[in-house]
Amino acid sequence: MEHYDMRKEEIIKACEELYDKYNFKDITIKLISEHTSFSRPSIYNYFETKEEIFLDVFKKEYEKWTDELNLIRENNDSMTKDAFATSLAHTIEHKERLLKLLSMNMYDLEENSRMERLIEFKKAYGDAVHAVKLCLNKFFKDMNEKEVTEFLYSFFPFMFGIYPYAVVTKKQKEAMDKADINYEYHSIYEIAYTGIKKLLG
Repeated sequence: MEHYDMRKEEIIKACEELYDKYNFKDITIKLISEHTSFSRPSIYNYFETKEEIFLDVFKKEYEKWTDELNLIRENNDSMTKDAFATSLAHTIEHKERLLKLLSMNMYDLEENSRMERLIEFKKAYGDAVHAVKLCLNKFFKDMNEKEVTEFLYSFFPFMFGIYPYAVVTKKQKEAMDKADINYEYHSIYEIAYTGIKKLLG
């Protein structure tokens, strides 16, 4: 089992490194295998599709983020709205891979993955939602259950749009210039902080 987990982790790691350089459509099972110590057919012993590998990358990103969210809750007795918005935005600021994944077409990713893989991913996502909820419950006791739920249902969809607004390619900039769009650059942190502050009221 340990050998299986190590091999699986090697595949995920190769996919992570490739995704930091290339787009989803450009990454193939063959390309991933070229960045591992074993052959392309061997990958199918661990993942049935490219989408399943990406779903595991996605799951890991949520798990790392959840750990950071839990640390915010555990290391602070109280927080103002501004302090919480600052801390939460900083956790997002260094999650470019997570934000890039969120900007993808989730329907295709999930549709081409086995149910057991999808359940594991949904659990990691659910843990992140729960971690944010626990922070809200601890730091903002004046927020009722409806207000907490409204925050969560606004904040998590809001995250899907951060990457496309913060990370703009040269081609996109050129197109916006030619379309006479006055684009103002904002960092991931700035977009996240502003959005969180508005949602907190």
